[in-house]
Amino acid sequence: MNLKQKARVNWLKEGDTNSKCFHSLVKENTMRNRIDNGKLELFLRSQPIPQENNEPVKVVVLDSLQDMVFNSRKDVFLEFYAPWCEHCNNLAPILDEVAILYEKDPNILIAKYDKSANDIPSGAFEVQGFPIMYFIKKNGEIIKYDGGRTKEDLISFIEEHKSDKKSKSEVESIKSKDEL
Repeated sequence: MNLKQKARVNWLKEGDTNSKCFHSLVKENTMRNRIDNGKLELFLRSQPIPQENNEPVKVVVLDSLQDMVFNSRKDVFLEFYAPWCEHCNNLAPILDEVAILYEKDPNILIAKYDKSANDIPSGAFEVQGFPIMYFIKKNGEIIKYDGGRTKEDLISFIEEHKSDKKSKSEVESIKSKDEL
C-alpha cells in the first residue's frame, strides 16, 4: 500500500459525478470494496509540487512527501503548519534560522508542510493542532518534537536525534554561529 492509500480519505469521486464528502456513514469495508472494484476513485488534496524550492526551509506537499521525506536518505525535521496560525507565523523566522545553519549539511533537511492545503498519511503523523513538528530519521523512525520553540531548543533536538551525531563542541559551534 503506498503513501496515498494510507492517507485519510476526505473526498471520493464516483464516476464523473459531483464529489461527495466521505463521512463515517460508509463503512471502511464497503469503501475498500468500491475502490477495489473501480467504482470509487480516491481523491487526496495536494498542492502542486513547487517548481522552485530554493528557500532554506523546503516546502513539502502530499505529492512530494514520499520522495522528500521518506525516500530522501536524509534526516528530516518537518513542521506541520497552517498559514493562518499565529504560533506557526511566530515560529517561521526561527525555523528559517535553523534551516540556514543546516543548509550545507547534506544529511539534514528542514521542511514545512501546509496541513490546511494537503492531506497527510494516517498513522504516520498525528496532527491535532499547529505547529506540530516531527523528526524523521533516514531509517524511517519518526520522533515527535515536544520541546521549546527557540532556535537553541530545535538545534539541540536535531543534534540529539540525528543519524550522524556530532561531538558536543561541534554542537556548541553550530549554536554559536549566529552570535558572531
